[in-house]
Amino acid sequence: QVQLVESGGGLVQAGGSLRLSCAASGRTFSSYTMAWFRQAPGKEREFVAAISWSGGNTYYADSVKGRFTISRDNAKNTVYLQMNSLKPEDTAVYYCAARRGPILETRDYEYDYWGRGTQVTVSS
Repeated sequence: QVQLVESGGGLVQAGGSLRLSCAASGRTFSSYTMAWFRQAPGKEREFVAAISWSGGNTYYADSVKGRFTISRDNAKNTVYLQMNSLKPEDTAVYYCAARRGPILETRDYEYDYWGRGTQVTVSS
């Protein structure tokens, strides 16, 4: 079992930055592929970024590539999402997710564990 708790969301102006954190419980955190998803009001949940167990491989949605960076610290059981050059269309609830397999999946049903989410609001 893995429990995930997100933090770091908030209100920011367009062009600003935020760093989200996801703290995971459990001693096997380093064996999980981790990802961030987001869901805007009235829209389906969408993939944002994923990172391999070692941190050596990452993958991003085209909409955030070059602006967001996913990273992890296995010693702290934490995964991060650094978000720069934020746009109003980035406004959403951001969720942390974990899966046992090594593939950096973009489909939400491939992930085994989810956090409750943290709200990010970008004003224009």
